[in-house]
Amino acid sequence: MKPLDVITIGRSSVDLYGAQVGGRLEDMNSFSKYIGGSPTNIAAGAARLGLKSALITRVGAEHMGRFIREQLVREGVDVRGVKTDPERLTALVLLGIRDENQFPLIFYRENCADMALCEEDIDPSFIEQSRCVTVTGTHLSHPRTEAAVMKALRLARQSGALTALDIDYRPNLWGLAGHEAGESRFIESRKVTEKLLGTLSLFDLIVGTEEEFHIAGGSTDTLEALRAVRRVSNAALVCKRGPMGAAVFEGEIPDSLDKGQTGPGFPIEVFNVLGAGDGFMAGLLKGWLTGEDWPTALKYANACGAFAVSRHGCTPAYPSWEELQYFFKVGIRTKALRKDAALEQVHWSTNRKGDWSTMRVFAFDHRMQLEAMAEEAGVPADRIGAFKSLCLQAATAVADGQAGYGILCDGRLGRQALFAAAGSGLWIGRPAEWPGSRPLTLEPDLGFDCGGLSEWAAEHVVKVLCFYHPDDTAEMKDRQEETVKRLFEAARRNRLEFLLEVIPSKVGTVDDQTTAQIIDRFYEIGVYPDWWKLEPMKSRAAWANACAAVERHDAYTRGIVVLGLDAPQAELEESFGLAAAFDLVKGFAVGRTIFGEAARQWLAGRISDQAAVEDMAARYRRLCRIWDEARADARAGARTDVSAKADAVKVTGGGKA
Repeated sequence: MKPLDVITIGRSSVDLYGAQVGGRLEDMNSFSKYIGGSPTNIAAGAARLGLKSALITRVGAEHMGRFIREQLVREGVDVRGVKTDPERLTALVLLGIRDENQFPLIFYRENCADMALCEEDIDPSFIEQSRCVTVTGTHLSHPRTEAAVMKALRLARQSGALTALDIDYRPNLWGLAGHEAGESRFIESRKVTEKLLGTLSLFDLIVGTEEEFHIAGGSTDTLEALRAVRRVSNAALVCKRGPMGAAVFEGEIPDSLDKGQTGPGFPIEVFNVLGAGDGFMAGLLKGWLTGEDWPTALKYANACGAFAVSRHGCTPAYPSWEELQYFFKVGIRTKALRKDAALEQVHWSTNRKGDWSTMRVFAFDHRMQLEAMAEEAGVPADRIGAFKSLCLQAATAVADGQAGYGILCDGRLGRQALFAAAGSGLWIGRPAEWPGSRPLTLEPDLGFDCGGLSEWAAEHVVKVLCFYHPDDTAEMKDRQEETVKRLFEAARRNRLEFLLEVIPSKVGTVDDQTTAQIIDRFYEIGVYPDWWKLEPMKSRAAWANACAAVERHDAYTRGIVVLGLDAPQAELEESFGLAAAFDLVKGFAVGRTIFGEAARQWLAGRISDQAAVEDMAARYRRLCRIWDEARADARAGARTDVSAKADAVKVTGGGKA
């Protein structure tokens, strides 16, 4: 079995999508940044569907090139074939959504990195590892990139791999139209037709729109164009027909496109056609390479295309495999798929990136408590920022580049530390609440509409603490729920993960049902946290009820972290032991137990920076060890229970004779 399902080859760019819809590209005020380029989109879309995909291309030795590489890794795409070009810049594309028919775009591809791909970039041993090599038409437009593509195709066929072509015809990229004509999809060209016809015999699968088959076959009559392609190629031909779906032709071309093999279509609102063909290709490859029949493969392809045309951006619009199955189960509930809240929740939660199955979080987002410590020490509050930088040093020393570590840090008193943590590999949570507020009030910088989140770094997780209790008055509940919901929706608009922390014990009595009731209520009003941060509960039943409540509403939640409440180590050890028995609890987020003593001593000038860092690192490291041991003990105990039950079945004759 080969380790890769598909390698795509060709364009790789950064897409800058106009955020405002319905206006001219000239009038865009802001842009969203995504990976782009047909082969790049296809590789990412295929990976989301569970295929093991890889990309061969070039990117620049700069920020945009690193962005593409890092984003591909997040998507699960193998990047061994992505070369860094030290001389050329990564390609850029500016795009907009004017209406359902106009999608202006400008290609910035003058001597760009991906067009420098050459034969030397094609590693035979890498090609041999894939079951399929997929190329797109643009890289046949230049002798250097064409040579690279042809080498890859020869090697693929020698190794027994399948080959596929997405015609992906852009006249602008073949030098047939000016920069302003980036939106153009068809211009007749005998030169392009001859180039394509000369390569079509090398493919097992050829995919294109009617216009793309027109250029490949040299005729604006689609059936005649398909017959011209058939004369030089035995490939399965997949002709995309827009809202009419697609048709597959494996043998002779019939007298009507309607006589091809088809799959179910999905009539939805067209919001953005850009990238729809790449989503279609990813879905088609999923079906083709997993041995599905053509109607099923086209079902996958049509659905992936439907998702793409209903959402903003290309790759971000593509579904995960879980999302696709959910869609097939529930069907179209609104033709504007992006407005189906339940579907969007599945899309969001099954496409999050990063493995945070273990969470050891040093929380130093405290503001009110540290301000009180500074006042007690008789030093100005602006000393707190320097102390938080020491907290970050302690956190990074313990993490030492390993996965599963994080911080909670604010942007008001801890701004320097927060910004310094960027790109460190740490999970980064950032509080949004005004400290100690009840009813919940947010930090002023966020603004009433939470518009301030637009300035937050993409890796920041929005954390909010709400002192909420099921016995609160109706007025208190309404005010707090409205604020949490407003913040949650703003976080989603800004593509930021959301952590909801609730501490009912601070405002009322609690029992084994209290936290579960709160969890139920927030899901009921449409708040789906990526993370829950819960106080340590006193009984196994309370934890079981809370976990069951989360799982009942959200099968894809990131999980729960348990907070510390300034508890002494012995008490935390006991609470960790209880919480670690539940897989949904991923770890802890503890603060004052780690930094409290060091903060008092350092603010008072009684210890040095180094001593403070060493003290906090030792306490943090100890808590990490306690959690890891608690988790290991819980899992060992679970295995013992399973073994004991199996032995009991044998003793009582519960097994087969």
